[in-house]
Amino acid sequence: MDRNTTRRALLRAACALTAAPALPAMGQTSEDYRALVCVFLAGGCDGHNLLVPQEPTAYAAYRQIRGGLALPDQSAGLLPISTRDGVPYALNSGLQAIHPLWAQGRLALIANLGPLLAPTTRAQVLAGTATLPANLFSHSDQMLQTQAGNGSGGGTGWGGRSADALLARNGSARFPAAISMAGGALFASGAQVPSASLIPGFNLDVSGMSTWPASASAARSQALNEILALDGGVRLIQAANQVRRDALSLGTLLRNSGNGSVNTVFPGTDLGRQLQQVARIIALRGTVGVKRQVFFVQLGGFDTHSNQSWQHWDLLRQLGEALAAFHAATVELGVASLVTSFTQSEFGRSLQPSGSGTDHGWGNHHLILGGAVRGTQVYGRFPTPALGGSDDFGSRGVLIPSTSLEQFGATLARWFGLDNPALNAAFPALAAFSPQDLGFMS
Repeated sequence: MDRNTTRRALLRAACALTAAPALPAMGQTSEDYRALVCVFLAGGCDGHNLLVPQEPTAYAAYRQIRGGLALPDQSAGLLPISTRDGVPYALNSGLQAIHPLWAQGRLALIANLGPLLAPTTRAQVLAGTATLPANLFSHSDQMLQTQAGNGSGGGTGWGGRSADALLARNGSARFPAAISMAGGALFASGAQVPSASLIPGFNLDVSGMSTWPASASAARSQALNEILALDGGVRLIQAANQVRRDALSLGTLLRNSGNGSVNTVFPGTDLGRQLQQVARIIALRGTVGVKRQVFFVQLGGFDTHSNQSWQHWDLLRQLGEALAAFHAATVELGVASLVTSFTQSEFGRSLQPSGSGTDHGWGNHHLILGGAVRGTQVYGRFPTPALGGSDDFGSRGVLIPSTSLEQFGATLARWFGLDNPALNAAFPALAAFSPQDLGFMS
């Protein structure tokens, strides 16, 4: 799940960023374009140390339970935020780069989000009457559930299904409507819209196709295209050939359009490079004629069973710096109100630590960022920080989600352009949850 070679390699690759400058005022635009950008935190990000309650009783309970993993108060580096109704929270200091966006109303959080098959309570879990997602606490299973947008997984992702529903908006555009910058991703795979995979900085040219004379290069390219178009009757080979044809087509489109132009400086981290490539592709929207796009990027390393404190802070630093640069790029391109980025992770972590780390959890807290976000608010219901409390699956502070993936995905998909029939088709279990629109998008 973590494409970075080592943590040290990441740190060497990271570039230092100064504090994010204040962004100019941003109005709505009538341009018919929307993009959803899923930033997947692979391994299970510890939401308890991403968003920290600051109401005195809740913070005292948090400190007592977390022990050595508890983050110090605001005087020692936590980043204070306050909701519109005056509830105090704080962000991990690693998120300093996006902290200013809270006051600007462009950043919100969703509390205790996770895969569910039906609204679930602790009493139902203890009584054995709860209908639970399969294989809870499994990386692979909950990664599929999260990207599918429901508690049962499936063969398509909710981003891909959203793109399917609005495929007609893209007309005859040949440019992919769903692109992953981190290899194959279920999130961006639909029934009609395939997930194109593009690794930032990777040259999609075919080796050996640039030769002299030009007629020889043309002959080689034609021969390759004819080979890829052969129908041998084997579906696996046909699928592989289609992937290769799509890659060649995408490479040609990117080269012919200059690969997009963005002046915003991005951090030299892996996530920074992924989001920079997303911004470059968004810059091409008018050239390639695409109106609706979904993107998937990934930052790994969040499976923090030990040595969590520094590792988690550094990962959040990379996340915050990359997201701040990406949002600045959308402002530069004039599409900040047309692009919404958000985090997801397969699960959260246990509130009670296990030594210097944490165990696998369930519900989690996540970020939502963009010009169309109704910011300065924590949406959903923030859980009670108590072992064996009303939100605990057992006795270790494993959160039972109070908000479902369907509610979260449907809120974003409605902003993306899906009407009620399309939402119910894309999220078949949505009717089991209320409210169906969480209200964080304008």
